[in-house]
Amino acid sequence: MSGFVDKPEPIQVPGLVHLHTGKVRELYRNEAGDLVMVASDRISAYDWVLPTEIPDKGRVLTQLSLWWFDQLADLLPNHVLSTDLPEGAPADWAGRTLVCKSLNMVPVECVARGYLTGSGLAEYNESRTVCGLALPEGLVDGSELPAPIFTPATKAAVGEHDENVSYEEVARQVGAETAAQLRQATLAAYSRARDIARDRGIILADTKFEFGFDGDELVIADEVLTPDSSRFWPAEEWEPGRPQPSYDKQFVRDWLTSGESGWDRKSEQPPPPLPQHVVDATRAKYIEAYERLTGTTWS
Repeated sequence: MSGFVDKPEPIQVPGLVHLHTGKVRELYRNEAGDLVMVASDRISAYDWVLPTEIPDKGRVLTQLSLWWFDQLADLLPNHVLSTDLPEGAPADWAGRTLVCKSLNMVPVECVARGYLTGSGLAEYNESRTVCGLALPEGLVDGSELPAPIFTPATKAAVGEHDENVSYEEVARQVGAETAAQLRQATLAAYSRARDIARDRGIILADTKFEFGFDGDELVIADEVLTPDSSRFWPAEEWEPGRPQPSYDKQFVRDWLTSGESGWDRKSEQPPPPLPQHVVDATRAKYIEAYERLTGTTWS
């Protein structure tokens, strides 16, 4: 069992129809038929959406996504139509709201990996493969791969694990032509972002993208290259053979699995509220990632 510790009631706004409450985002449709995505300050870990929010997190995710959409614009079109606040929306939505094209979404998490860690490392240690792709002997936690690889996953409901699948399974589900488009777009976007991040002293270990079709055109959607969808490591601290320091919610995961939290991950009990020092440290990491990547000061 997992999901929301306390599922929020969506804010009702005249002219907007609420469609979905995700782990982080609320999704609405406006009268023109466009989607309105609002990034909250919610944070999830171990398939639970926690009861404690991280101030500014939703704004950081939104502003960083917009910055990356600009960096990728010559490679891929994106779904953003406007950042204007819908009429009647609460002031708190400013900076965390995107009005987007309604796309025919592809039900695949498009993951690119340039380094070995996480679920990829676990599979490699068992079979020397990741999503069925053979990798050389001798790799360890944090190793750079010989070349980036496309390792898709099926999208899961809130509280469920995404499941890694083979490229052949994706081709079976969505067709060979779409699968090839997804792989090419994912690896092109990852390679561009990896190089940009590297110039700023950050290793982009892996990331996931979501795509949809606008007619026949493949369009990148949702969020891109944020600490929620990517593993960012400080390059100066990279040391294969151990878990890497990262710009994400590692502080949250570490505290939840520590004796201080008193929470048993294997139980069906929801996790407890986060202490202030974990909230502050996590917020600082999100902001540091934003500032290092964009070269601008968070305000």
